[in-house]
Amino acid sequence: MIKIQGGLYSVETEKGIYFCKAKGIFRKEQTEPVTGDFVDIKITHEKDREGVIVKIHPRKNALMRPKVSNVDQSVLVFSVGLPPVNFDLLDRLIILSEQQNLEIIIIINKMDTIETPEDSAVLAQVQNIYEKIGYPVIPASALTGLGMSVLKKHLKNKVSVFAGPSGVGKSSLTNFLQSAVKMDVEHISAKGKRGRHTTRYSHLIEINEGYIVDSPGFSSLTFNFEGQELAGFFREFEPYFDNCRFTHCSHISEPDCGIKDELGMNISMNRYNRYKDFYREIKSR
Repeated sequence: MIKIQGGLYSVETEKGIYFCKAKGIFRKEQTEPVTGDFVDIKITHEKDREGVIVKIHPRKNALMRPKVSNVDQSVLVFSVGLPPVNFDLLDRLIILSEQQNLEIIIIINKMDTIETPEDSAVLAQVQNIYEKIGYPVIPASALTGLGMSVLKKHLKNKVSVFAGPSGVGKSSLTNFLQSAVKMDVEHISAKGKRGRHTTRYSHLIEINEGYIVDSPGFSSLTFNFEGQELAGFFREFEPYFDNCRFTHCSHISEPDCGIKDELGMNISMNRYNRYKDFYREIKSR
C-alpha cells in the first residue's frame, strides 16, 4: 500500500493502482492498514479501480510517527541552518530506528545556506560524532544537488522513511529525487524559526527501484521500552558491555563501568549525557 488519504487506501498491484476501503473486521480487531503494508484486496469496480482490503500480511516492522510499515532504512534529515540541528531529536530518532533494526543515514540539508563558521562547525560536529559510530552523514542541498547522487545510491532497492523536524527540507529533497509526485515545500516561520507542517500523510513514492516515504514532520518522541533496553540502542556502547563489573549495569552510577571508562575517547560525552537524560526519562514514567 503506497498512500492513505481521505479514508481511501491506494494499493499498488501488477495491474496498477486501486483505491480501496478497509474491511470492517479490522476495526473490530483494533488494527488498520498503514502505508507500506502488503495487503490482499477484493476488486469491487474494475472500471473505477475500486476495491476492498481483506487481509493485512504480517509486518517485519512498524513505525508510529510516521505511521509506516516494512521499512528497510531511516533517512534522518536535519538542516545546517534553520531550523538548527536538534541533537536530542536526532538521537531519539536514531534510537527509534535502532529499535526497529533499520539502517540509518543522516542528511544535513541546506548546505547552500552556510554563511558563518558556526554553520560549518555544525556539520563537522555531526560528522565527528556520528560517522565514528558508523552512521553515514551526507551533506546535501536540494537547491544545488549536492549529495544527491550519493543519497540515490543509498535509496536503491530499499524502502526508506524520511524523518525529521519540519522545515529541514524533506519535501524539497523528495521533489529533487523524483518528478512524478510533487510535494508541498516546507516553510520556516521567521518568528519561531521552526518549520510549518506541509506533509499531511505518509506517502510511498517510487524512486531508483525502491520507495521513499515523505512523512509529516514532528518535534518530539517518547520511548515505549524499559530502561535496561536503552543502552542496546547506543551502538558505540556495545564493544564495552563486557567491561562492566555488574551484569545489569545502568552505566550511570555503578563503579567499574566499561561505558564510563570510554567517555571522551571512544564514546562521545554529549551522546552519553543524552543517554543519561533518556534513561531517567524512561525511569520516571
